[in-house]
Amino acid sequence: MRQLSDALYLTAITLWVGGLWAIGYMAAPVLFVSLGDRQLAGMVAGKLFALIAWGGLGSAAYLLVFLLLRWGSGFFRRSVFWLVLLMALLAAASLFGIQPLMAQLKADALPREVMESVLRDRFATWHGVSSILYMVQSLLGLWLVIWANRGLK
Repeated sequence: MRQLSDALYLTAITLWVGGLWAIGYMAAPVLFVSLGDRQLAGMVAGKLFALIAWGGLGSAAYLLVFLLLRWGSGFFRRSVFWLVLLMALLAAASLFGIQPLMAQLKADALPREVMESVLRDRFATWHGVSSILYMVQSLLGLWLVIWANRGLK
């Protein structure tokens, strides 16, 4: 049973961090280059970012339970715990805070595209904040991959 839980632990990290990098740094840029319609590319990319945020929250839930069961009350002293928690908080902030705010700005701009409206600057600011948080989460994910064995030993 321990081997299965260890394998699921490593799989959760791999899927979460791999998904972050694949979507954010491969799929989304390809969408904007290939589709030719920035609004459609943004809509599809937004759905992919929401999907990986939900996947990240699911992975974080498993990882946190795994660490708690593995290390008991000592899991608070594990750097892996803090990395997972911080990444989960960033995913939640994006999913439940920034993405709905950006969607509302888009809706408020209708019938025009948000980048052609008076809300352009606010949208661009929140898009920048979202991008920075995503980059931080991605870099923390790399750190988590490097330190993944610390959660097992």
